[in-house]
Amino acid sequence: MFKKGRGRSLLKKAAAGGVAYAAGHYGGKKSAEQQNTDAQQNAQISDLQQQPTPPSTNQQPAPPPPVYQQPAPPAAPAGLTDENFAQLKQLGALNESGVLTDAEFEAAKQKILGI
Repeated sequence: MFKKGRGRSLLKKAAAGGVAYAAGHYGGKKSAEQQNTDAQQNAQISDLQQQPTPPSTNQQPAPPPPVYQQPAPPAAPAGLTDENFAQLKQLGALNESGVLTDAEFEAAKQKILGI
């Protein structure tokens, strides 16, 4: 039939071709499976992107807005009563009318304020 050298050569070629076919077929099958897996993953990602995002539970709540307060009006000197205030008004009027000198006015004022 075949010569000894030629038969082996043909057999080797057939074996190599069979192995190449099997490898190609296996590679094509794996490639199709990989494409299917990729398509499924892409569909899942698309579904997740379309879903509304639930609020995260590990976020800290926002700090409350700052509260701005008006500064308090200047306080009257300690110990100044309504009576003391009336006395200071009278002293001021007497000073403006010329009955009291500036020195007398300052001395009386300091006495009322307790300075």
